[in-house]
Amino acid sequence: MKLSKKEHAVLTLIACGFTDKQVASKLKISIRTVQSHMTTIMLKLNARNRVNAVVIYMKLNPKWKIEERSVVI
Repeated sequence: MKLSKKEHAVLTLIACGFTDKQVASKLKISIRTVQSHMTTIMLKLNARNRVNAVVIYMKLNPKWKIEERSVVI
């Protein structure tokens, strides 16, 4: 499933352990927008929760490695 650039950035930061508040601050968006993106991401990936969304996305995108995640930070 294809995520938008913003959804990809949100999921990447969530995967790195950032809170919604921290993600919002880093991406200069509201906390509500972060939550909205996560809802959309979970629907697109058919995930039960955030952790499941990260796991599914990692399986679908094997090149999505730790090195790539650190670039967003």
